[in-house]
Amino acid sequence: MNIHWMPAGTVYGALLNFRREHALWAPRMSEAPYKAAPNAPVLYVKTANTFTPAGHTIALPVKSSVQVAASLGLVVGAHGVDGAVLFNDVAIAHDSYYRPPVKFQCVDGFLGVGPECVPLQRLGGLVGLSALQLELRINGVHRQTTALAELVRDAATLLVDVGEFMTLQPGDVLMLGSDCLADGTRPLVHAGDTVEISATGFKPAVHSFMSEVAA
Repeated sequence: MNIHWMPAGTVYGALLNFRREHALWAPRMSEAPYKAAPNAPVLYVKTANTFTPAGHTIALPVKSSVQVAASLGLVVGAHGVDGAVLFNDVAIAHDSYYRPPVKFQCVDGFLGVGPECVPLQRLGGLVGLSALQLELRINGVHRQTTALAELVRDAATLLVDVGEFMTLQPGDVLMLGSDCLADGTRPLVHAGDTVEISATGFKPAVHSFMSEVAA
């Protein structure tokens, strides 16, 4: 049996951490309720019920538009970051970042986990991550390239800034965020689709999608 890597702790994701999406939202950041741009990283949680191993199938809720996004997660160890993992961050399409909704982000199975944790030294350390590009394909067709050079907070900066208000425990994962398409949306998936997320130095994260079976 082929056993893939799985998170041992809590998985956190960073919102608005790519320059294009941050710029698209900037005009709205002065609106209620906060009336200013965020000073600290905006995080959300992917709970354990969302974890789907590489090669497995993710169920799509009926009558929901579901989006996918390529992300890279930093795996926290006892003495810093141990390595990095590819993720397919799945969510029901929504347009609010002020209060990231659990019901849209934390549906059962809605985090496709890459098959391996690649040691950080093989990737050139935290600094070397900025050279990575994440490729997203649906049914073999290229849909998006995410360049980590376009992060608002690079990996090292994000870790420091998150550490100002919370402590990441060994086994936790901090995803660097995901980028949007040029129109501000993310690729949508439907039943029967297969999504592959790849990057140099990683085995690809592949997940298929099916319709949710009614109870």
